[in-house]
Amino acid sequence: MTLPTCPKIDCHIHAIDPVRFPYGADTPYRPSGQEIAPAAQLIRVFDAFDVRHALAVATNTGYGSDSRILLDTLKQGGGRFRGVAVVENYVDIRELERLKAAGVIGVAFNVPFHGADYYLKAAPLLEKLVDLDLFLQIQVENDQLIPLLPLLEKSSVRLVFDHCGRPSVAQGLNGKAFQALLAIGRERAAHIKLSGYYKFSQQPHPYEDAWPFIAALVDAFTLDRCVWGSDYPFLRATGRLDYGPLLAVLTKLFPDPGDQQRLLWRTPARLLGFDGAADQTR
Repeated sequence: MTLPTCPKIDCHIHAIDPVRFPYGADTPYRPSGQEIAPAAQLIRVFDAFDVRHALAVATNTGYGSDSRILLDTLKQGGGRFRGVAVVENYVDIRELERLKAAGVIGVAFNVPFHGADYYLKAAPLLEKLVDLDLFLQIQVENDQLIPLLPLLEKSSVRLVFDHCGRPSVAQGLNGKAFQALLAIGRERAAHIKLSGYYKFSQQPHPYEDAWPFIAALVDAFTLDRCVWGSDYPFLRATGRLDYGPLLAVLTKLFPDPGDQQRLLWRTPARLLGFDGAADQTR
């Protein structure tokens, strides 16, 4: 197994700690077993794979808009992490200011969880994000991007898309939603996470049916707006996943060490605000 040797920034991880931060009583799913990942465990995993920084993403699963575990993770990271919060559509701007002061740099839309209709009237929230220079992180699957396009087209909010847009492999590269995502990549300064292959691939590791989608995304967004995320600790995964083999996929997709450095360090460092950190490439 060959791994990228450059320092890394993981742009999609979750802290899950039901002992210190119990799940909400109304959560529809309660992560357990290998899905549990307190901040201390995240740090140990990252140290093992030379991951210098990470983007901690709050989860609707278990915690919803309760940001306590996210803020605790940012604090335990001692500046090593940035955060993406889950908030209510009507959140007060003062709460967003509080989150930003603690290291939150974006807000998440989880459309597979809530459905597209839940977000269609969220234009005031997007205005607040623009005012505070926070980005909007969007997770969609299949054709869910389509009904959101009018909302996004009317806003200048910075966009970050999760998990390759979770395209439909059955529809192929010409699927309407995937083509709309590629258009956004060509026309806006949006970013895409080359992550979550297991969420849309119909094949086991190394998810080769996802590779044409990744190539198309890199062509549209360029490596200056592509970042990588592990999705650790792999909530709701239907099979076993491991951090190292996921990283190893990148050496197949991007054999050039220079491209690996752009994907794993230079581009995410700019996006997450770590561009002042030492770039100790080997």
